[in-house]
Amino acid sequence: MTSNNRRRLAAGATLIAALAVGVVPTTNAHAAPAAPAAARATTPAPDMDGVVAALNAAMAQGAPGAMARFTGPEGVQVRTVGVRDRDTGAAMDIRARFRIGSVSKTFSSVVLLQLVQEGRLELDAPVNRYLPGLLPDDRITVRHLLTHRSGLADYTDAMFEHTVPGFEAVRNRVFSYQELVDLSLSEPRTTEPGVAYKYSNTNFVVVGMLIEKITGKPVAQEYQRRIIKPLGLRNTSYVHPDVRIAGLRVRGYLHPDEEGEPLVDSTEQTVSWAQSAGAVISSPADLNTFTTALMRGRLLSPKMLDAMTTVTPTDTTNTRFYGLGLRRYDLSCGTQIYGHTGTVQGYYTYAFATRDGRRSLSAMANTSNKGSANTALGGTLEAAFCGKKPVSTASASARSGPSTLPAESDLPEHR
Repeated sequence: MTSNNRRRLAAGATLIAALAVGVVPTTNAHAAPAAPAAARATTPAPDMDGVVAALNAAMAQGAPGAMARFTGPEGVQVRTVGVRDRDTGAAMDIRARFRIGSVSKTFSSVVLLQLVQEGRLELDAPVNRYLPGLLPDDRITVRHLLTHRSGLADYTDAMFEHTVPGFEAVRNRVFSYQELVDLSLSEPRTTEPGVAYKYSNTNFVVVGMLIEKITGKPVAQEYQRRIIKPLGLRNTSYVHPDVRIAGLRVRGYLHPDEEGEPLVDSTEQTVSWAQSAGAVISSPADLNTFTTALMRGRLLSPKMLDAMTTVTPTDTTNTRFYGLGLRRYDLSCGTQIYGHTGTVQGYYTYAFATRDGRRSLSAMANTSNKGSANTALGGTLEAAFCGKKPVSTASASARSGPSTLPAESDLPEHR
């Protein structure tokens, strides 16, 4: 056998092994380099018992079920608890699809930043250059949208002031982007452009408008062409204004504002009130693939990924930050993770990865309007990325419940 044949056989064996575990090797020049052996040796193993404890805590706080999928150097580990359908009693299934809420913002941000790479718009240019007359202030830039520093009011504050009635009023409604922007502009602006972080779904509605204006194509097509197809995300889709989640799915359950009232099945809806701010459907495996590929440079150039991951604080805890359509959390063990949280009626989602893309976690609980369940689900991040706590710390945690990040006080239920 010639040396060339031996090399071809070895390469083929590597590809077959990779496909067997659902990972395709990449030759992308922008991929993050492998971590040094010393760094790998100090990387804590995920505490999957702690992950399960966090999932169970989310159930104890009102979620019918929850699940998490962790990927790392040792492979894939999954955990599920509870049910994905209260009527049939079907168990939670790691393969099932669900609404990812504001994790959609990272999808939208990637598409827009690719357009910046292509020279089709500028981050620091006024939005009104591309959408003439849309906004009342020429100082609002594209970057201000992506960093939630535009000062544009979040129209969903009024829309969902009363949770269930607000949801039922828009469940089957189809909005235009312009209608949503008009709702925002009817409210006072929250800050001067660029002055302070103030989360607003309006920002990413305008991002959707920019994508469609510049490309001449619907957002759904740009998601498909630029992210979904290249990454092989078989369970990710944007079906607006269709109300269905096709195939194996998790049903979502919305908590009413009134204590003790029955949960509302919120699975079927247009999510037209969110669109490019929150209407993507996905699965745990696809979210792992997306966050890993993003951090490894498969979707953006090194320069653009650096811009996306350049963050500023969102509160006074110095543990939470925001970049360009991307969150950074600083965990108790010093690990920094990047991704996004998602809340849409009936679903809480976390999708995060380390900056080198070597480890990622996606977690979901099928409820919303129950902040304690969301906080409990956030405990999966500490357990997965920081590993088991030292005995003394673990003893204290056992008395106080699973370790979590501070409560997401800056993320009301419609985000």
